Amino acid sequence: MNTATLAGCGALAFWAFLAVLARMALGVPPLQLTALGFAVGGLLGLGWIAARGRLSALRQPPIAWLHGVGGLFGYHALYFAALGWAPPAEANLLNYLWPLLIVLLSAPLLGLRLGPQRLLGVVMGFAGSLVLLAGGARFAPEAWLGFALALACAFTWALYSVLARKLRDVPNEAVAGFCLASAALGLLAHALFESWVWPDARQWLAIALLGAGPVGAAFFLWDVGMKRGDPRLLGTLAYGVPVASTLLLALGGEAALDLRLLAAMALVAGGGVIAARAR
Repeated sequence: MNTATLAGCGALAFWAFLAVLARMALGVPPLQLTALGFAVGGLLGLGWIAARGRLSALRQPPIAWLHGVGGLFGYHALYFAALGWAPPAEANLLNYLWPLLIVLLSAPLLGLRLGPQRLLGVVMGFAGSLVLLAGGARFAPEAWLGFALALACAFTWALYSVLARKLRDVPNEAVAGFCLASAALGLLAHALFESWVWPDARQWLAIALLGAGPVGAAFFLWDVGMKRGDPRLLGTLAYGVPVASTLLLALGGEAALDLRLLAAMALVAGGGVIAARAR
């Protein structure tokens, strides 16, 4: 596993804390929370690149901005819309098709060979996600729009991730600009659809931690992993995110540590080992 793939794994580790931190910020409207998280992440990134004298990295062609902002803001906008139009559990299950799509799209879009071991690994990861997220799932016909949005959400993140390799010349520092632009769009969406809630001290701490990690540094690390690492392996390992997230919630008393979680952990870990050993 090369350094860039390890960077992508770092992003997955940050995303495992997303649910815990979202629980800490409970009460802040979702679009407001996302916009503030993007703002913190973008400002921290801006400070980092300014300290390195790399502000020129923000000057990128329109295609780079379309890809970056479309991926970051587009994914989150579709995700929240899906949760509004469909039951959350089922929408989240469809959203977690994105790791599988990253692996499958790596062949036609990037010319990377999959092979039976990689496919077996990602199928085991998806099975673990099914075990964990699909308990009692019911896809009601009246929620078809929400389900369609959840699928669009999965395709958006998968395409953003895989196509990042086609834009390898765009420096990772440009992600700071994409985060700030996404924050501005998020605040606009918040103003249109939500009412402002002034966060208390606990919620501000959660927002700061979100911006520093899952909605900040994670995007920089993911950019490195997708551009220079192995997207097939990262797509398979991404199924560890919902498992690790649920485990952290269980340790915090927010979810049950049951056989379903243990079975999901075994499937995801086994799939990751198989995919990592593929040549």
